Amino acid sequence: MNSPKSPKKPASNDPLDAVDEPEAADDDLAGPACVMVFNASDPSGAAGLAADTTAIASVGAHALPVVTGAYARDTGEIFEHFCFDEEAVTEQARAVLEDVEVQVFKVGFVGSPENISAIAEITSDYAEVPVVAYMPNLSWWDEDKIDEYLDAFRELLLPQTTVLVGNHSTLRRWLLPDWDGERNPTPRDIAKAAATMGVPYTLVTGIPLPEQHVENVLTSPQAVLVSEKFELFEAVFTGAGETLSAALAALLASGSDLAEATNEAMSYLDRCLDGGFRPGMGHILPDRMFWAQPEDDVADDGSDPDQTLDEETLRAIAALEAPPHDHRH
Repeated sequence: MNSPKSPKKPASNDPLDAVDEPEAADDDLAGPACVMVFNASDPSGAAGLAADTTAIASVGAHALPVVTGAYARDTGEIFEHFCFDEEAVTEQARAVLEDVEVQVFKVGFVGSPENISAIAEITSDYAEVPVVAYMPNLSWWDEDKIDEYLDAFRELLLPQTTVLVGNHSTLRRWLLPDWDGERNPTPRDIAKAAATMGVPYTLVTGIPLPEQHVENVLTSPQAVLVSEKFELFEAVFTGAGETLSAALAALLASGSDLAEATNEAMSYLDRCLDGGFRPGMGHILPDRMFWAQPEDDVADDGSDPDQTLDEETLRAIAALEAPPHDHRH
């Protein structure tokens, strides 16, 4: 195996300063920034690699998806997870890394401590490349497996993580299991706990506020960098955290600074949730391609331009049109 290519060295010690615009030998061939994603395949499209690749493409970057396993699930619940072995994960990633310059790594649920170890070894070989790590809710899994997974993630991958993303309740239970204060831990409390393992920035989501609002906060142990409040949707979504963390990784890869990327990623998620849809009988999914949905065409005079078409053309168009999206919210 050849030694890994070394990205440009940053001018400072902050890993985020290492993110450069993608280069190419021929400027005409230069394309979008590249994000390598480690995650499980999700056949429902709710989360996993499906969510990552769609969100990354939607905000203008190119995803390099490394499959770490596969879910058996629908849009309502996870029934089982089938894990790839670490050799398969390593071979996928190394093959691409020998060929493509990656601007950011994004890590989701990778299925086993062995895969965590393999990914930690890969990211350590590319130490100048920032790592965005998302920790989902694992309550669907066996308790023994959860403990082993979280311990490995804490010890092996958090020391290499640039931005940790997770829901307030998930991160609190994981990083502050012995919290006994009268108040809930603040995002900075959680960031301080993450910092003991080497994480410089933490994006804490879903912090409950009065009057049906939630807050998302990007913070370091020293100070809050970004804080945004959003109205709470009266719906159960699946895949919101994957969408936010993938968009953040893509925006960082494309050259945005951390605060700007976080604000843009949260605005993008809000639009995705606002256009959420229910493709099955389970939860609502974010519409990660909301901007690609056709708008109603209305002529300048307020008339419907379709009315000016002859009947034969209208019949031909009707035969090609997909059925209406009855489940959009």
